[in-house]
Amino acid sequence: MEFDFSHSDLSATPEKQVFKRIGLFGSTGSIGKQTLDVIRANPDKFAASILTAHSNHELLISQALEFNPRVVVITDPTHYQTIKQVLDPKGIIVMAGEESLEEAASMDIYDMMMAAIVGFAGLKPTLKAISSGKDIGLANKETLVVAGDVVMALAAEKKISIIPVDSEHSAIFQCLVGENHNPVEKIILTASGGPFLGRKPNFLVNVKREHALQHPNWTMGVKISIDSSTLMNKGLEMIEAKWLFDLEPAQIEVVIHPQSIIHSMVQFKDNSIKAQMGLPDMKLPIQYAMAYPNRIGNDFPRFNFLKSATLTFDPPDIKTFRNLALAMAAMNKGGNLPCVMNAANEIAVYGFMKNRLGFLDMTEVIEKTMDKIAFIQNPTLTEYYESDADAREYSASLINL
Repeated sequence: MEFDFSHSDLSATPEKQVFKRIGLFGSTGSIGKQTLDVIRANPDKFAASILTAHSNHELLISQALEFNPRVVVITDPTHYQTIKQVLDPKGIIVMAGEESLEEAASMDIYDMMMAAIVGFAGLKPTLKAISSGKDIGLANKETLVVAGDVVMALAAEKKISIIPVDSEHSAIFQCLVGENHNPVEKIILTASGGPFLGRKPNFLVNVKREHALQHPNWTMGVKISIDSSTLMNKGLEMIEAKWLFDLEPAQIEVVIHPQSIIHSMVQFKDNSIKAQMGLPDMKLPIQYAMAYPNRIGNDFPRFNFLKSATLTFDPPDIKTFRNLALAMAAMNKGGNLPCVMNAANEIAVYGFMKNRLGFLDMTEVIEKTMDKIAFIQNPTLTEYYESDADAREYSASLINL
């Protein structure tokens, strides 16, 4: 298979760095805060034109006072007046409510969206940004898990670039630059294995939220940390990779790489393998996406081969961490099943975080929901939304939320 990445301009010749206005959707989360770190370090190259948050109004106000965006959105309207009182005198437009995300995404006041809203909530504003001709720095993998066919078709129609921000997909993207006409045999997504690498069910049955949040290598938000501990995150990444790089499921492999130095690899038909490496730091793929097609300098710590430990690779334990097996099944069957699985997972993670559900019980909720919700082979966007809602309602009923 040859890949046509013309809409992502993978063959672009580096040009003089263009100043970019960033619409940062999800500014108070882990990716959002690290994106602002990159903007703060490069004020001559980037500016934050839009900042959005769900309910962390105090941090949102602090960010707005520092970065002076044109627009701020708080989706929890109970904080609207508090934010408006502080930011109105600064000339910053304050908006509230879920629908305001789409309104802000359609504004012609930014050049690139950093899609950092967690979960299904990021889909609608991302679609609106694509429809408005904005390039996307995609940190929200659920957007493609839920409706990858719709999103990628719209991106191709609008001729916009979707630059992945997940470290694994950024690695694949970087490995493919300059390889437009070279057939890919497979991609290899690396996984650290999370905090419970090597553990068996008799241990996992007693796991609590504070244990699952202790990722050994990466500093991440709550949702992605839990997903990493169950290996669901890697399953979501497989589905995201399928759509991003136009792959068949059989071309996507996962290996456990506990050191998190190799972020992912591409194996070409001639048996050559390209890998992208570096210390685990999300600011690097964030900066890469924002600066693409250029690379810009930074003072991030450098990897030292002479001081490194051995790099190891093992197959994932999908019998113990069955979320990965469920995600593989959803990817292979397609249709609305990945959407259903994602919705059930978001509810299950919420239940686990509220101590309403055990660690291993999350898998049971997801599996039962995938079996219950009607399968649709070729869903419309409306049917994706309906499948998401049905799956959330059913999975919530299983844990009495």
